[in-house]
Amino acid sequence: MFATTRWSLVAAAADPADPTTRDALAALCRAYWYPVYGYVRRRGHDHHAAQDLTQAFFARLLEKNDLAAADRTRGRFRAFLLAACRHFLLNEHDKGAAKKRGGGRHRLPLPFGDADGRFTREPASDETPEKAFDREWALGLLARAVGELRAEYAESGRGKLFDALKDTLLGGAEVPYAELAGQLGMTEGAVKVAVHRLRQRYKDRLRAAIADTVAGPDEVDDEVRDLFAALG
Repeated sequence: MFATTRWSLVAAAADPADPTTRDALAALCRAYWYPVYGYVRRRGHDHHAAQDLTQAFFARLLEKNDLAAADRTRGRFRAFLLAACRHFLLNEHDKGAAKKRGGGRHRLPLPFGDADGRFTREPASDETPEKAFDREWALGLLARAVGELRAEYAESGRGKLFDALKDTLLGGAEVPYAELAGQLGMTEGAVKVAVHRLRQRYKDRLRAAIADTVAGPDEVDDEVRDLFAALG
């Protein structure tokens, strides 16, 4: 049975006054705010304006009943968030609402600290703001899965093992298994088993992160394919 995930919970209720759905929505927004910030930047806004608009956008999601427009039986949070942000920016432009930006009562504690540096470090590209949004969304999901896996290994006293094997997940230059075995005091066969288990746990973590953003189990595989396609 597909567990009730944050997005399926939010989409089913679509009630910003419900503290349960409000907390679920806020958690999703905190986890995936950067693609929205990057999208706003690519729509022509500078760093400070993008911060204000991103805060105002999420404040509106938390305060208004915009979620009532979401498909309550099918839909991906990624697609909903992009469509809602596009609509929000059009309204902001049409009504000249700059003075009202960031005025919501429920501002999220978004970590804007290095957002500008992160944005400016991205390689130059001719991709559309929408394609860049999907790419950043995919990178965010991968980073979340890795972070949760790192925490899982650290909590069980296997932090050193994770650090030694993490390149087998991230596409880096892998150290030969025989060399890893020497570093870790393990046999080469044991290292191969550890890598297999790490990759399986990574896959599980990634699918769980994706499941949080889709409406049902039938959408997970499609979202996996779409997100890896977004990474090129």
